[in-house]
Amino acid sequence: MSVLMANEAYDFSSLKELLEVTDGNLASNLKTLEKEEYLTVEKSFVDRKPNTRYKKTEKGRQAFENHLSALENLIKQQYK
Repeated sequence: MSVLMANEAYDFSSLKELLEVTDGNLASNLKTLEKEEYLTVEKSFVDRKPNTRYKKTEKGRQAFENHLSALENLIKQQYK
């Protein structure tokens, strides 16, 4: 999700390369995020090759921001 927070959209191949993960691992995680409606999937063809792009949804953006806030609170509690 952090990649999608910093970018409007990202395609499967670029995500795989950036994150250095296997096809199966990435597909599994993306499917989970899609089921939670944290991202949308757009399939098309680029130069006759299939291209799958992912975009964050508002629900996904809010969930990620809530996650970051919870992490910040956890860190703050460690330094009290």
